[in-house]
Amino acid sequence: MPLVPATGLVVAARSGRRALLAFNVVSLEQAEGVVAGAEAADCPVLLAVSQNAVRFHGGRLRPLATACTEVARSAGVDIGLHLDHVTDEWLWLAAADAGFSSVMVDASTLAHADNLAVTEAATRRLHDQGLWVEAELGEVGGKDGAHAPGVRTDPAAAAAFVAATGVDALAVAVGSSHAMTTRTATLDLDLIARLAAAVPVPLVLHGSSGVATPVLADAVAAGMVKINIGTLLGLSYTDAVRDHLAAATGVVKDPRTYLAAARDAVAATVAGLCLELTRP
Repeated sequence: MPLVPATGLVVAARSGRRALLAFNVVSLEQAEGVVAGAEAADCPVLLAVSQNAVRFHGGRLRPLATACTEVARSAGVDIGLHLDHVTDEWLWLAAADAGFSSVMVDASTLAHADNLAVTEAATRRLHDQGLWVEAELGEVGGKDGAHAPGVRTDPAAAAAFVAATGVDALAVAVGSSHAMTTRTATLDLDLIARLAAAVPVPLVLHGSSGVATPVLADAVAAGMVKINIGTLLGLSYTDAVRDHLAAATGVVKDPRTYLAAARDAVAATVAGLCLELTRP
């Protein structure tokens, strides 16, 4: 199937009251694992590349973007490419030419007025290129920002931010935190429902790796649409490599052996989440 725009995937998920899962990847093997898992579950997904992943690749967007594009083009399900947590102007302006159809413009660490101004200006420029734009009001927990644990997004403030910036989706703080390695976060489901009623665009949950799957399902039922998964893939990948090397006898000389195990573990994680979260 061809690479598809994120917009259509988001609209379909929202109208069907099911999740659109976005999986952050940093390597070819992770991207292959995500697509294999999505194919096994017959589930459209987003492959997400963050600015941190670009930094890991020496500040070069093209190598990983090209790898994701080629993996997506040969997939048996619809795959979109999303550029995530972008703080630098040069990178969000490079998104369309690199094959991405959606961008998260992340000005959340700025003062509120600056966040509004930067996000609105970026959204206008990206819309001119036909891109779908996500943003964040304040900062979701886990990064020492405005949305530290206990802080929540106000529905009225969220609606005003969307109206002022023209963004197509909004990441909100409802109890999750980035980079959690245990799935123990508690989400405010009532707040999610109030945000969904107040905000005219799809809601996005960051820090979803720290939330148990049944709770994620409840969040989707309450009105959450796009669910971002990153740390959980990293854990699956790393645990598989560690287990393979621990069980190996002698010196492991071929990285394909443990990378294959890691790719399979990612595929299993993705398939499981897709089956549980994307069925109406």
